[in-house]
Amino acid sequence: MDKASVNKDMFDNKQKKYELLIDAHSDDLYRYALWVTKNKHMAEDVIQETYLRAWKSLDKLLDPKASKAWLFTIFRREYARQFERKRHQMVDVENLDDAAVSNRDFDDSVESFQLRRALDKLEEEYREPLVMQVLGGYSCDEIADTLGISSSAVMTRLFRARKKMRELLGDDKADAFAVKA
Repeated sequence: MDKASVNKDMFDNKQKKYELLIDAHSDDLYRYALWVTKNKHMAEDVIQETYLRAWKSLDKLLDPKASKAWLFTIFRREYARQFERKRHQMVDVENLDDAAVSNRDFDDSVESFQLRRALDKLEEEYREPLVMQVLGGYSCDEIADTLGISSSAVMTRLFRARKKMRELLGDDKADAFAVKA
């Protein structure tokens, strides 16, 4: 076997591994990214950077069971980097109506508005695990690994987040954050 065929086989294996990773987690990552960024274009940009970094460091992923947490961690770090180098976008005051019309990618129902507003009132330490579980489909153990805390701390934060959401929304609307068995 020559060097060229060995390199091609190694690349093909990496390509296949990468495709499986992206296929398995792209929907969850996109939902999470939309929720976190609240902007379709920014979510797509950060996801692209996430995929690029995932490709570059795919060899460092040793445990396939940790692939989702690994990919979400890359996303969270990439999203944080956006604020390190963020430049505020200038908007022409005369075109404000056009800017408002172009940002209609989200559910603009009253219930959605109330949920977002209530989530914004949660402290970050409670909001992040709740969003990761509800939108990302993470288990408590996966959230714990990603956030670097214990599973019991995650369960406590989720319990407190749901309790606070019930207080803010009332019991009937807080059902959206119930764990589905």
